[in-house]
Amino acid sequence: MKIQLKLNGQVTSATLANNRTAREFAAMLPLSITMHDLFEREKFGALPAAISGKGTRTQYCEAGDIICWSPGPDVAIFYRSAAQPIRGAHHHLGRLDFGVEAFEAPGPLEVIIDLAPGAMAACRQQIAMPEEPEISAFGRP
Repeated sequence: MKIQLKLNGQVTSATLANNRTAREFAAMLPLSITMHDLFEREKFGALPAAISGKGTRTQYCEAGDIICWSPGPDVAIFYRSAAQPIRGAHHHLGRLDFGVEAFEAPGPLEVIIDLAPGAMAACRQQIAMPEEPEISAFGRP
């Protein structure tokens, strides 16, 4: 499922992962989030509610990854790859298709996240899909 992110007069797109956590995130859209810098590698901001924490977990992130910290209600977008595994599991929501450099801007950013045009019907279908077992990045449910 495709989403759009608008910041600093630019529009970029991302592809959400096909997992429960990403569907929960998509159900919150549209969102306007103030994203702050963390460790000069990612921008993060608060979601209106926590995501269930039953999605695909990983400890590795690359530039362009969109994740949700667990159990907190924060979403993060990495603009630089993490040099080492990150302590505390997080959930993979998706990946920017292009425009990761826009998130390197200093200071807080106002980001509007919404479904891409034409994605609404696909979102409704995916949110209504029956639950599939979630598999962690380590291959265990």
